[in-house]
Amino acid sequence: MKVMSQLEWKNKTAVTEFILLGFGNGPELHSLLFLMFLAIYIVTITGNISIILLVMANRHLHTPMYFFLGNLSCLEICYSSNILPRMLFSYLGGDRSISVNRCFTQYYFFGCLAAAECYLLAVMSYDRYLAVCRPLHYPICMNGKLCLQLGAASWISGFLSNSILTFLISNLDFCGPNEIEHFFCDSFPIIKLSCSDTHVARLVTSVVAGICSLPPFLLTFSSYLSIIVIVMRIPSATGRKKAFSTCSSHLIVVILFYWSILTVYVFPHYNTQISLNKVFSAFYTILTPLVNPLIYSLRNKEVKEALQKQTSKLLNFRELLCILKKGK
Repeated sequence: MKVMSQLEWKNKTAVTEFILLGFGNGPELHSLLFLMFLAIYIVTITGNISIILLVMANRHLHTPMYFFLGNLSCLEICYSSNILPRMLFSYLGGDRSISVNRCFTQYYFFGCLAAAECYLLAVMSYDRYLAVCRPLHYPICMNGKLCLQLGAASWISGFLSNSILTFLISNLDFCGPNEIEHFFCDSFPIIKLSCSDTHVARLVTSVVAGICSLPPFLLTFSSYLSIIVIVMRIPSATGRKKAFSTCSSHLIVVILFYWSILTVYVFPHYNTQISLNKVFSAFYTILTPLVNPLIYSLRNKEVKEALQKQTSKLLNFRELLCILKKGK
């Protein structure tokens, strides 16, 4: 009886690492994917860091909107760094394996950051609602203390929401196979490999996903619906255009983010959607962090003006250094 228990325990703990299958096989495809994701990662990190530095350096951007934008850029840096470096390493070296502990760690931070982004996008939509629909009360309502509280609540709620779920998944038994049909460690692909009873884990996953995405989505939707109603009442076309321009960039990011997440997690258990889900997963894990700084910098007049000022200051500083060197 004791020998049988030991054999069962060994069988349940046979898996010590997972294999992330990614987007395909072949050295030529791996080289192409490596170069593409390397370029995306460099642009993502550079763009988001630039947004953070620009907001910190320019006093005109010390407003609630850009405070939340700086938080979003910081979140996107963490988001991308949790997934892309591991992908680049696998495509460069050909090693697609990841230890069980590292896989659960990657999933934990992915889930936490994804939930935090849902809450933060909802906060940003509420900020735009107050700015457009309650302009007179906006400076009083959205003060510095409330901004800090909302920003901190988004981060803390995101990290707390995924703790229980990660604990449940990490305590499942994995007997084999160990190939994850994904490019990163996500909940349903991991649960699918378990030889334990996964009903509780699947149920909790759905509940947590609903809590983290549905209320923020409804708040975001209602905020923008109110904005549209108010803007349509503005008599002048110029006024309507100006009001829409203040939130159009955020709306693009929100649509891209929620559209891809809802597409992936509405029917997560169908095998016919595995390849399609990987593509859509790339939207909210890779593409959204990439386009966030591009959208806000290219479509936002204040950011472009601040960037031009900082560039001019930098060029003037370089010219001053050249003059001083020539004088010596």
